[in-house]
Amino acid sequence: MTGAHGAAERPLGRLSADDLLSGEFDTVILATADIQGRLVGKRLSPAAFVDKVLTGIHVCTCTLAWDMDQALDGITLDYAGIHTGWHDFVVRPDVSTLRVAGWAPRTAICLGDAVDDAGELIPIAPRTILRRQLEALRERGLAASASTELEFFIYRDTYEAARRGDYRELVPTTSRHADYSIQETEDLEYFFGPLRGALAASGLPVEMSQGEWGLGQWEMNLTHDEPLAMADAHVLFKLGVKTMGSRAGLATTFMARPTTDAGIGSSCHVHVSLRDEDGTAIYHDADDPQGISDRIRHSIGGVLERAPELMLWYAPTINSYRRTASEDFAGRGATWGFDNRTVTCRVVAGSPAAARLEYRVPGADVNPYLTLAAVLASVADGLDRAVDPGPATVGSSYDLDVEPLPATLEKATDRWESSAFVARAFGADVQVHYGELARHEWRRFNQEVTDWERRRYFEGI
Repeated sequence: MTGAHGAAERPLGRLSADDLLSGEFDTVILATADIQGRLVGKRLSPAAFVDKVLTGIHVCTCTLAWDMDQALDGITLDYAGIHTGWHDFVVRPDVSTLRVAGWAPRTAICLGDAVDDAGELIPIAPRTILRRQLEALRERGLAASASTELEFFIYRDTYEAARRGDYRELVPTTSRHADYSIQETEDLEYFFGPLRGALAASGLPVEMSQGEWGLGQWEMNLTHDEPLAMADAHVLFKLGVKTMGSRAGLATTFMARPTTDAGIGSSCHVHVSLRDEDGTAIYHDADDPQGISDRIRHSIGGVLERAPELMLWYAPTINSYRRTASEDFAGRGATWGFDNRTVTCRVVAGSPAAARLEYRVPGADVNPYLTLAAVLASVADGLDRAVDPGPATVGSSYDLDVEPLPATLEKATDRWESSAFVARAFGADVQVHYGELARHEWRRFNQEVTDWERRRYFEGI
């Protein structure tokens, strides 16, 4: 059976390199994720992209070294810097990701891997880090399926207006709490309807969208997939939402907690299930009274035990800890339970094929490649050591006496840098690279005088 351009039928939105020469496209974006999970790369003509399918494009290594503002001052890294001459790496296209960019006219987009001149994957690149954890699972005869549930805030302001106002007094897109509400969210369907359509046309099918509890807060879920494809979908989703929102005069933020009164903040709950080499789901056990296998218990044990060491990839910014500080629906130490939203690891048993763990600590500001890599490394570690997570929590976990997770970026970095597990699972080069970038972020924050300090001390002291 054939589809467009005479090619064998592919999933909706997916393209081949030959499709780009049909005359339907003017632009092809070739990009990879930077440390923060943002796409960096170039826009090419279709002919130029086809010419570079095998060789890729050159991008400066600063993109794997800079901070949130693309600043490099004060950052000392082995991989990139003045001492390396700010050399290039190559973004090598992963043609399996080539698709329509439904949010941009006559545009296609392809994601790629960061490789060196010899074609070897660059160890500190986010996509490489996730690839290596998937390979570690394959060596154990396992494969994973994952989804990342993203929440975010949208305001009735342009980004330019938000910048002029120093991001204060923004107008939320809902004026009442709209969690699950159909009536309160109808007003934004002029935006979300076309957005869902554009994402679907890009091969990014949206399972659902809904209003959330915070004023102006929303959630959209993409269909679960193999973890690398899921991380790719995650970064493309963010690009699509922010692009279409900006064109509609709306400002979207994936900050974990954009304002003090932003309720519980925005999460990125991570769902993971495993299957064996035969494709059989391994988290269900019909003979178990609770319907789950020892392997999901051991997976949970690994995730909970390693969480403090990996907090840097679950809460990567200063603002992340404004969300986790409340502990409401953001994880509660080493706790787990069945369909329980007060715990850190929630088990969703359901049908045999749908049995999965939901890790509730990550916020909307995560880099999905790193977060999924961290969860999968923890799962593998839990399976290897048969880690017992202890009894499931019944009812609220908020009154339990449990050791809290690191409460600041500094404390998370301390745990990261001192972790033998991090060095073993990801490599010493990755540990040092991401540790230094986190230290830089903490130093920059502590050099700033905040509004809170001025309000509290200007007159009163």
